[in-house]
Amino acid sequence: MIRAVFLCIALVVVALLESGCTAGKLSEAEQQSLTAAANAPAKLQPGDKIRVTVFGEDKLSGDYELDRSGQVSLPLAGTVAASGLTQTELERALATKFRSEYLKNPKVTVAILTLRPFYVTGEVQKPGEYAYKSGLNVLTAIAIAGGPTYRASRSSVQIQREGETSMRDYPLSVSVPILPGDVIRVPERYF
Repeated sequence: MIRAVFLCIALVVVALLESGCTAGKLSEAEQQSLTAAANAPAKLQPGDKIRVTVFGEDKLSGDYELDRSGQVSLPLAGTVAASGLTQTELERALATKFRSEYLKNPKVTVAILTLRPFYVTGEVQKPGEYAYKSGLNVLTAIAIAGGPTYRASRSSVQIQREGETSMRDYPLSVSVPILPGDVIRVPERYF
């Protein structure tokens, strides 16, 4: 009887160790997809802050934030849907809007001031919300949050990407990029 209990415990330990070793590995296609998403021009989403400059029209220029529905309200242009657009696409949309309504040949530039923050929870020194910076990976995000605690997993993290409904395991690696709006959870290790 005792031997059977030890055998069961041993099998559970081996299963946990094996699942820990394989959890979070990315396929080549997944890695390429993540890299492409991190290197692609940022698409604006609700909460992002932008600076719009209309050359020669100081009263139309200014800093704006996309509202919850992903729209931005500007003088004379009114409300413009900006969610899902890149910086260049929004520049074109605003130029078209100003041209059709008020200005002859508007020169519009859009600069992204801040993108949605990312969040770090779990076994880190300072869990919380942090400003997104281009080029972040999972290791730098954890470092920004004060580094892992002594209980933190040393092999994997869980990330919920914008638009996803659940967390997914990823390896603790510099090859895993962090995107605006990501929620990173550093789990507790078991051994």
